[in-house]
Amino acid sequence: MTLSLAPLSIRALAMPRLTAREIEVLRSWVKHDSKSSAASELFITAATVNTHVNRIRGKYAASGRPAHTKAALLARALQDGYVTLDEF
Repeated sequence: MTLSLAPLSIRALAMPRLTAREIEVLRSWVKHDSKSSAASELFITAATVNTHVNRIRGKYAASGRPAHTKAALLARALQDGYVTLDEF
C-alpha cells in the first residue's frame, strides 16, 4: 500500500492565514462558554470577538473549508495547528 501526500498538500494550500490577533481571539473563544467570557479575558467587547470570529469563518469559507459551527471551527483550527488539545 502506497501512501499519498496529496491530501496534506491540498490541506496546506487550503489553510487560511490568520493574523496573530485572530488566533488569540479564536483560542480564547473556543475555551470559553461564550463570546462575552472570551471578551472579558481579552479586555475587548463581545462584538469585537464576534467580528474576529466572522472574519475567521470567512477565511475558512474562502479556502473551501467552511466552518459554520463552533465545533466545526474548532476542528479546522485543530487540523491547522492554530489550537492544540493541550490548551483545554
